[in-house]
Amino acid sequence: MTTIASLEDKFYQTIDAEEKIEPKDWMPDDYRKTLVRQISQHAHSEIIGMLPEGNWITRAPSLKRKLALLAKVQDEAGHGLYLYAACETLGVGRDELLDQLHTGKAKYSSIFNYPTITWADMGAIGWLVDGAAIMNQVPLCRCSYGPYSRAMVRVCKEESFHQRQGYEIMTTLAKGSEEQKAMAQDALNRWWWPSLMMFGPNDSVSTHSEMSMRWKIKRFSNDELRQRFVDMTVPQAELIGLTIPDPLLKFNEEKKGYDFGPIDWDEFKMVVNGHGPCNEERMAARLKAHADGEWVREAASAHAARKSNSESRLKTA
Repeated sequence: MTTIASLEDKFYQTIDAEEKIEPKDWMPDDYRKTLVRQISQHAHSEIIGMLPEGNWITRAPSLKRKLALLAKVQDEAGHGLYLYAACETLGVGRDELLDQLHTGKAKYSSIFNYPTITWADMGAIGWLVDGAAIMNQVPLCRCSYGPYSRAMVRVCKEESFHQRQGYEIMTTLAKGSEEQKAMAQDALNRWWWPSLMMFGPNDSVSTHSEMSMRWKIKRFSNDELRQRFVDMTVPQAELIGLTIPDPLLKFNEEKKGYDFGPIDWDEFKMVVNGHGPCNEERMAARLKAHADGEWVREAASAHAARKSNSESRLKTA
């Protein structure tokens, strides 16, 4: 007789053997809920994340930059689609996921509620925000849930391109005129701390991290990933002559990494709770885009229905 206990034993045996949990496999309810929360939040972040950069497509300084930015924004849309599809394998429809986003029930990354003031912000987002995303997401390629891990393989390849593109923009500005270097430094100053917040709360107060690691959804804790990001990014800033905006930043010989100052978690909570500089603007733009695209969704559904009916008639003919 199959019992919950035996199903749970098999579930953990599969995870401990580094094998994948697939949609039709038995899984604990909390595992499913955690995946839905994480994957949907990730998908929402990709879609909302198009807005700060889309703001600069018409103002890119050259045709080359415009084409690269267009390609990047298109990639982010694709990432959102991969992730919504992965989430749907857990039994949650896309309409429900979008409704949760539009009504504020679901969160997205707080980083996208900051304004993009200058062109240098496109460099800072690519270098820092996508760099932090890569640090978070590469381990997800080994996530225990098959559809999520497979989606992340392609996402990470494209994010790596975005990170290099952003760093190249910052390098060009840093090597330019005094005004351009100042623009790059200003963007670094504004995006540095929000980028560190992207990894989530400190391990001591994180409510999801420990169990996610036991289930091998995550492979590293928030603080471990944040430390790796700092250790990777500081030398990159030094290489192009920019300064990390942290007076307490210091290399620690003992741990072979950087010590850094305290993060303003009050600011993080404020932005997450809807009170950041651009929260209302971002959600208004998302709701407008969803409403404006209703005719496309209706047309696609009608086309799919006609195609299905035609195929049914051919089979019965």
